[in-house]
Amino acid sequence: MRGLFTSIALFACAATAFAAEKDIVDTAAGAPQFTILVKAVKAAGLVDTLKSAGPFTVLAPTDEAFKKLPEGTLETLLKPENKEKLVAILTYHVIPAKAMAADVVKLDGKDVKTVEGGEIAIKVVDGNVMAGSAKVTKTDIECTNGVIHVIDTVLLPPAPKAPAKANP
Repeated sequence: MRGLFTSIALFACAATAFAAEKDIVDTAAGAPQFTILVKAVKAAGLVDTLKSAGPFTVLAPTDEAFKKLPEGTLETLLKPENKEKLVAILTYHVIPAKAMAADVVKLDGKDVKTVEGGEIAIKVVDGNVMAGSAKVTKTDIECTNGVIHVIDTVLLPPAPKAPAKANP
């Protein structure tokens, strides 16, 4: 019996040690695979938003994902005159709720609404979770204000629909 209590106490201490201690921005800033994402978040003026209470789920593209964009795209997006486009792209990667991997798998075949306003299709293909065209490569990086799931592709929001033209 005493061994059981010791095991429970050790487990409780270990769980506390691994509890999230940083918000989404600080967690991403501390990870070498998110240097471009952090730079983009700063350029878009989204630091305070992603440090707020949330909760948020961030589908975080790695530096390698950003490098798959056509040449010059990232540099163009980081220019001040393109801030609005950058904000739209980055907020398309944010879901206004905390969705752990176990929750996301249950969304197979459904669309989830993003902070940008668009929707991302969630699918499970051959055991892999796909968020739009991006494969989720790592899940459940817990933060004080949500969770990060790592993706291998930068997602682009759908182009706004042109208003229907009236027939003359």
